[in-house]
Formats: sequence, C-alpha cells, structure tokens
Amino acid sequence: MSLPEGTRIPQHIAVIMDGNGRWASQRGLPRLEGHRAGTENIRAIVSEASRLGVRYLTRYAFSTENWNRPSFEVQGLMQILSDFIDRETQNLHAQQVRLRHIGRLAGLNPLLAHKVEQAVALTQANSGLTLAIAFNYGGRADIVDAVRQIVAAGVDASQIDEQMISSYLSTSGMPDPDMVIRTSGERRLSNFLIWQAAYSEYWFTPIFWPDF
Repeated sequence: MSLPEGTRIPQHIAVIMDGNGRWASQRGLPRLEGHRAGTENIRAIVSEASRLGVRYLTRYAFSTENWNRPSFEVQGLMQILSDFIDRETQNLHAQQVRLRHIGRLAGLNPLLAHKVEQAVALTQANSGLTLAIAFNYGGRADIVDAVRQIVAAGVDASQIDEQMISSYLSTSGMPDPDMVIRTSGERRLSNFLIWQAAYSEYWFTPIFWPDF
C-alpha cells in the first residue's frame, strides 16, 4: 500500500496490545489462545512498520500489574514470550531488527531472563527497526528505578533535570513515542510510558489486537 505524498511517518510508535482475552472469549477459546494469536500478529506489524520507515516500535507485552492475574495465566504469558523468542529471534535478526527489552528482568524465571538477554545481545548491532518489548514493565516503576540509579550515582540534586531522568529510564537512547496506539476500545495508558508519552499523539481503536 502506498501512502499519500507528504505523509509524515512517525519515528517511534508505541502500542498497548489490548483485547487478546476478549478476542478469545468471543470465539469460545481460552484466554491464552488470544495471547498466542496476538503474538502471531507482531510479525506482520513489524514487517509493515519497517517497510513504512518507522524506526522504533514498542509493544506493551506484560505490565508490573499483570502479576496480579491468575497464576496459570501469568505462567502462560511467560511461556508465550519464551516461545516467541525461540521462534522469531533468528527471523528478526535476518531482517536487521534490533530487539530491546524495557522493564525489569528481576522476577522473571532465570532461564527466560537469559533468553531475553541473549536475543538482545544477538541483535544489538542491527541497523533496522528497533523492536522494544515492554515486559514486566510499569511507567511508575521505570521512574522509581531511574531515581534510585541517580541517587546511587551520587548526583547532586541541583544537577537533576528532565534530560538526566530520561537518560536513566529503560528507554534511554530511544526517542519519545510520536504516537501511542491502544487496541480494544479502552482509553487509558495503564502505566505505559507515562514519562515518555507526555507529548505523544494518542489513537484508540475498538479493534482487538489479534485483528489489528
């Protein structure tokens, strides 16, 4: 699909991939099947974003609040991420996609955390689109972690400004998102990039993520 002449392509698009569970329920499927279907959709989105010239794509995969979900669903989401890394890393690497994790690795299964680190290390020198996976991520936790690091570094309070705080966030080195998209019809950020998205455009769609 070609775009109209003069169309401005966002440099960074962030996506809250919502509605997987409801998508599955509408089809009489377990909620985890919706999450699996949502993961399958990522491949097409990454390909199209790369084609259009988007440089950064951040997807909200698992929030710090998601630990409050039923344990079987949490474990299922962990397995889905593990399967995604196993299945897609080499393909993304071949497309010059650079993987990045934002959020806390602490609290994840050590094997899964190691897989994430390996995928990030493998693709770190790639020159294509950066796909940032926000897993075990929360905007408030991100800011708290940044402040703790600044204090630990012994920075004088008079030297702390917005630029310094941004440099300590897990998105350091990435531009702030130009656009935040949330699927499923919900109209809230749910603790996603609350510092970085202060001046972003927001677009909410009723379409569930697997169909987006």
